[in-house]
Amino acid sequence: MTGEAITDGAAARGAEEPASAGEAQTTNRIVGSARWWALGAVLLTMFFSSLDQTVVSTAMPTIVADLRGVAIYAWVFTAYMLTSAVTVPIYGRLSDIYGRKPFYVFGLAVFMVGSAVSGQAHTMLELVLFRGLQGIGAGAMLSMPRATIGDIFNPRERGNWMGIITGVFGLATIVGPFLGGWITDHWGWRWVFYINLPVAAAALAAISVALPRVRTAQRARVDWTGSLLLVVGIVPMLLGFTWAGSRFAWGSAPVVALLAASVAVLALFTWAEGRAAEPVLPTRFFRNGIFLATNVISLLMTMGMFGVMLFLPVYVQGVIGMSAQNSGAIMTPMMLSFMIGALVSGPVMTRTGRYKALAVAGGLLMSAGLFLLSRLGPGAYWGAVVRDMLVMGVGIGLLMPIMSLAVQNAFPYHEMGTVTATQQFVTSLGGVIASPILGTILTAAFTSRLKVLLPAASSLPPAAANPQNLINAQAQAAIQSQFTRLPGGDALYRAFVSAVRVALAHGMQRLFLIALFFGLAALVATFFLPQARLKRDDFFAEERPAEKIAD
Repeated sequence: MTGEAITDGAAARGAEEPASAGEAQTTNRIVGSARWWALGAVLLTMFFSSLDQTVVSTAMPTIVADLRGVAIYAWVFTAYMLTSAVTVPIYGRLSDIYGRKPFYVFGLAVFMVGSAVSGQAHTMLELVLFRGLQGIGAGAMLSMPRATIGDIFNPRERGNWMGIITGVFGLATIVGPFLGGWITDHWGWRWVFYINLPVAAAALAAISVALPRVRTAQRARVDWTGSLLLVVGIVPMLLGFTWAGSRFAWGSAPVVALLAASVAVLALFTWAEGRAAEPVLPTRFFRNGIFLATNVISLLMTMGMFGVMLFLPVYVQGVIGMSAQNSGAIMTPMMLSFMIGALVSGPVMTRTGRYKALAVAGGLLMSAGLFLLSRLGPGAYWGAVVRDMLVMGVGIGLLMPIMSLAVQNAFPYHEMGTVTATQQFVTSLGGVIASPILGTILTAAFTSRLKVLLPAASSLPPAAANPQNLINAQAQAAIQSQFTRLPGGDALYRAFVSAVRVALAHGMQRLFLIALFFGLAALVATFFLPQARLKRDDFFAEERPAEKIAD
């Protein structure tokens, strides 16, 4: 079979007609008017789950001041990240067996409980534990939406909607910091968590109405051994990369032990999955060229993207001197161009049925943007930063919808939840791995150049060695007060301020060069992405991998 030999009508006649919303059926497919209810629920769920992280980030200074737990405040994010990341593949696999609906409902319910108790936290330790609970629910919201889009639309028409879905993430990144700041200032930080409750309740109601119940012919065997090994193997990896370069040195015994334990357990997981009857993550997936290429590109793209999203605000505020109440104001140009790229990429795929040329173009633009950012110096102006962000944002926006669509199209419909969740999991790992690597590079380059520019830097307060401590008025005031305790502290502080911009610009150039390496590696990987025919409604009936076509 080549081209478009199977028509939509023929495919539809060959497949079982899905039941109406709310009735039991044998597949996750959604048809009729229920499609639009389901689409609305998916967009709402994805928006507020993406919003949650940025809203909480904005409120953290106030939370730390209130709960007085600065020593463990980073765990507010780490606990959430750990529990959400390790549950994503499990949700994806189980949803292919038992349907998306029960895991949407479970995830939203757990997220609501986690949000409610987080708002009631009276110590930082309580907040960390409650955020871990919240993350268990968030894992479902990370894995389900893209799979549900695949239940609603066939791959050829899905391009239009994958662009919109990706744009929702960009919009949440823009709105989140402003909303978090407004809620914290006017209602108090606890409402940062309480605000989730009515939105989640609305999504839960829509999901309950729109998504079908799926019945299975026989009770499937859940790979509990593989699921446990995956969790046990991933947790030390996430902890190792989270602590490396901050709490412990990269070559320290704790970091090496954690990463070594992770490698050992994941090797055991790979062995076990090859022998499991119904593995949570089938190792045969990695023999598929599209699956392998999209996951490599997603990993590298995320690592390059995080270099900008996490650290560009440090440059803009610390070097250019732009005042911003939060990073949302700084990142808005990139997020807007990100949305534009996503909204262009999807319709082009739907119209042409091809994605490889778009992937290459996206990789080129992302790399070009990172190259331009790596050329920024201490005398750069805001317009140049905006230009560079626009170039990079369009590139990432072009790439991101392609990754989900290509991998979903490459596998039978009954495995779509598993492959989609696996890709989401790999993308999450990219951020976890990139953050400590780039943070260590920035700090090392910054401090080494600062010592050259300011020979007395060895006597500086410890807080001054971390460039991320230097971009807000409160941190600068605290550092200045520490300088006053040193001999000649006032003069040293003035010299420090004049030298720090040059040193910080140097550190950011090094950081962006490493991010550029990730971007170029992603670009190279796009050339190895096989081009396959985007299926129409035959996708819901066909059990064979996608056919490769000529580039």
